[in-house]
Amino acid sequence: MRIELRIVRPGHPQIEGVEVLKGMVVYDSVHGNTKQVAEVMAEQIRSEGHQVELKALREGSVGAVLGDFMFIGSPTRAGRMTKEAKEFVESLDVGYWKDRPIVVFDTIGPLSKDKEKRNKTLKMAEGYSKNAASKLQELCRERGLKCSNAMHFAVTGMWGPLAPDALDMAREYARRFLATL
Repeated sequence: MRIELRIVRPGHPQIEGVEVLKGMVVYDSVHGNTKQVAEVMAEQIRSEGHQVELKALREGSVGAVLGDFMFIGSPTRAGRMTKEAKEFVESLDVGYWKDRPIVVFDTIGPLSKDKEKRNKTLKMAEGYSKNAASKLQELCRERGLKCSNAMHFAVTGMWGPLAPDALDMAREYARRFLATL
């Protein structure tokens, strides 16, 4: 099989007629749940033929944050995003990111192990502002950034694990987002 690589715009390669974009997945994780979600999202982006950088906020300076789109995640801690996630959004170059899509997500729990009850609670979280993703979304919008709806992923215990369907939901969320680009 021969793959032809052409540059259609500076910095944007194209493979077999599909433009290759660069995504950033930046996250904070306290007990590893948000990290798992971020890794699955990065895998999905890569599997669809795009470039992706995965950056953990607790591993020191994330360096340059450049791409065509970005996912930002944080665990919900006392109804808020973590300090690291807040400082990251506050430090973003608004001039660079104001017209690029940003997707926010969180892990939230402990939620019921019963799928129906858990999904009902996650649906309610969409309209509730006391969670990390809603706070991230609010902060992004206050800064003039283009931010999509927030997505929540369930944790079934106080510190984990993720709900059995959480990683599949993360893959699907990333796939649906990429389809909009």
